[in-house]
Amino acid sequence: MEFTQSRTVEIVAVLLLLAAISQPIYTALYLGAPDFNRQFLWGLEGLLFVLLATFAGSALVMAKRYTLGFSAIAFSAVLNVVQVGVGLTQFGPFRSAAESNADLSDIASSVVAFSFFGYNAAKILLGLAAVVFGVAKMNEGNKVLGGATVLIGAVAFVANALVMMFGLQGFLPSPVAGGSGVLATFLLALCLFGISSED
Repeated sequence: MEFTQSRTVEIVAVLLLLAAISQPIYTALYLGAPDFNRQFLWGLEGLLFVLLATFAGSALVMAKRYTLGFSAIAFSAVLNVVQVGVGLTQFGPFRSAAESNADLSDIASSVVAFSFFGYNAAKILLGLAAVVFGVAKMNEGNKVLGGATVLIGAVAFVANALVMMFGLQGFLPSPVAGGSGVLATFLLALCLFGISSED
């Protein structure tokens, strides 16, 4: 199979769409069925991000336009691989250690905070990519999808920057940052489907 730029961008769009769909599912399971083992779903997200880093990186080096957008997607995927890896490998052991020794609770909390730092940084980059491709979609004439993507992308960029700078317990609720980032990712994927044949 030949991975042309058009096909590569379509794969990036599909991976972004799958990532955007998986995160609400994970959140719903976390809230509605906290005892449900979500490791498989989290591991699947990790695989999606590994593939996304590869295909977005490939799209970046082949691109004649939108290099900022493809760069943001590729590096967001790398950050998400790190944050998923921390969650899968470090949350459990540090939680168990904190339950055994209360003095370790601050260290366990710092591991969670580090993971979310990467999560929010990745959402900043996806918000930036949404702005880039939303503007491109507006220039094509699709003002509704393009405008919505630019708006939500900008919200995701600012909201996640604030949470990253001031922490999960800052003045902006972290679900606003995460939710806007997921919606920006979804809209970004839709924009990429339509723009794949043009670069």
